[in-house]
Amino acid sequence: MTIQTPISSHPITARWPAARPDTIQLYSFPTPNGVKVSIALEELGLNYEAHRVTLSDADVKSPEFLSLNPNNKIPELIDPNGPGGETVELFESGALLIYLADKTGNLMPEGAAKYDVLKWLMFQMGGLGPMFGQLGYFVKFAGKDIEDPRPRERYQAEAKRLLAVLEGHLSDREWMAGDYSIADIAIAPWLRQLEAYGIKDMVGWNALTHAPAYLDRFLARPAVQRGLNIPAREG
Repeated sequence: MTIQTPISSHPITARWPAARPDTIQLYSFPTPNGVKVSIALEELGLNYEAHRVTLSDADVKSPEFLSLNPNNKIPELIDPNGPGGETVELFESGALLIYLADKTGNLMPEGAAKYDVLKWLMFQMGGLGPMFGQLGYFVKFAGKDIEDPRPRERYQAEAKRLLAVLEGHLSDREWMAGDYSIADIAIAPWLRQLEAYGIKDMVGWNALTHAPAYLDRFLARPAVQRGLNIPAREG
């Protein structure tokens, strides 16, 4: 989606003013989905301005935030220097990753190899993230008080299955799809989240070999370390 008005006049800036309206504006919070984009921006060396948007209704359901994303989820991005000089608005973390890779010609190969990256990106978007998130809900958050064990068992089994897919795929490669790419930037933050949800033992993480080594490689990257804390969790 493109808009013709400058960033400085966009409704979202009434709540999150742009100090540098001529550069990329990121509206996010350091969740697994949020840090995908800050890590990509750091890896690509792009100039950007990060705005801290908490997960509270006061932020994500505010009229200003909804003016950019009617689905009231972080992250969001505005690029005043999109294709043809047009301003581009985006939401959904996968869409943001694809856009940044296309914009720079990095973190995603050309030709047939591009679709190898995209299939693993979609593996995360449609499977790994939602299933890990649901298991976290039934273990750490409000769902933990539900006595019926079936929801938790369902997501536990699916999380273990998805990890087995990753473990097998990573047995003979360093990264998910050839060179380091947006597929890795999408997947690895969700592996890191297993500890935050307190579900590593439930999904058999410590019995794995290749997936933990993969996560360690990812976390050792300087751009990753920077991106994991952008924007800062505390304002």
